Amino acid sequence: MKKIIGLFLLIWAIGSAQVSAQSETNRLDSIMPVRGLAIAAPSAQKLDLFLKFVQEELAPSHFNLLILRVDWNYAYESHPELRDPTPLTREDVKKIVKVCRDNGIRIAPQINLLGHQSWAETTYALLREYPEFDETPHVDTKNYTGWPNSDGLYCKSYCPLHPEVHKIVFALVDELTDVFETQLFHAGMDEVFYIGHDSCARCGGHDKAELYAGEVTKIQNHLASQGKRLMIWGDRLIDGKTTGIGAWEASMNNTYRAIDLIPKDVFICDWHYERAEQTEHRRKARQQRAQGGHDGGAYAAPIILQSVQQIGRALQPGGRHERIQFFPGKIHGSHPLRTCVSKTYPYYNRIFRLKQGQRRIIRREHSVKAEAAIVRCC
Repeated sequence: MKKIIGLFLLIWAIGSAQVSAQSETNRLDSIMPVRGLAIAAPSAQKLDLFLKFVQEELAPSHFNLLILRVDWNYAYESHPELRDPTPLTREDVKKIVKVCRDNGIRIAPQINLLGHQSWAETTYALLREYPEFDETPHVDTKNYTGWPNSDGLYCKSYCPLHPEVHKIVFALVDELTDVFETQLFHAGMDEVFYIGHDSCARCGGHDKAELYAGEVTKIQNHLASQGKRLMIWGDRLIDGKTTGIGAWEASMNNTYRAIDLIPKDVFICDWHYERAEQTEHRRKARQQRAQGGHDGGAYAAPIILQSVQQIGRALQPGGRHERIQFFPGKIHGSHPLRTCVSKTYPYYNRIFRLKQGQRRIIRREHSVKAEAAIVRCC
């Protein structure tokens, strides 16, 4: 009899815990439906550690979205010439898919499109293998001397009007979304400094906002034809001059007007280093909600947070600011992501640098319901 009672109590405890966990998830979904992490995909050698990271850190912390910057770190079959030397295999990806599915985490694989085709002195795979796509072929990354420089080189871009570029790019996008079994794809598209360059025979002299909007629209239309959805970073859609935000978190080359030219179902990720600015994205969000809009629109205006400590600060009650609580544990010393860094996942030590004692409330304006919080680490 004692064994029966003990078994009954164990079953009851497990059932109660499951109900409680589901109730907590439902509550969090009503407060902040999208709780994500944007991070680089692991190397094949670090895959097991990454799976442990998802299982033991992200899932218990109630994340439900993983934006995984893959770029060339996958063994593409459509274009094997673009693979990194030791990329993730299909079998590796399926392990990531399983651990995320088991924990209710959606995946949005990312390839940086348009911009970020180089870094410092290194030209990345697309322009290395297809130099004819280069927006500024006269600029040699080997001569990079740091920022700023006379060439205005931060990162290279491909020319969005090249007639062959999308044949290559879309093959990669399709292969990646298929292997990750997802309806979401993140194209990056942030910090695009080279666009409509005067030296480009195809797009020189074109309106930069129209060029940017045209590329976003082309990618979104391709995805939408398959029932999929595009996500992009939102900095190129903000006027850096009038807002005073500057060239990194906003546009100084007049691409910002593209916000009124792109499809409304593009998911704009409005990231910032220090705080959620009152940008055009959020003004558009108010307009859309006043007309009965929801998080399916381009102007969902999620608050994208650049660092883990900002999420931590957002958990703290203070003054009139609403409390957003979806990470368990204390902020000081035992924050789950801090534990992950120091013990479970040292591979990402350089990313999560939490400073003891620094707190700041992330303000949520009463007129705009924040629908997403994404820790951006890449």
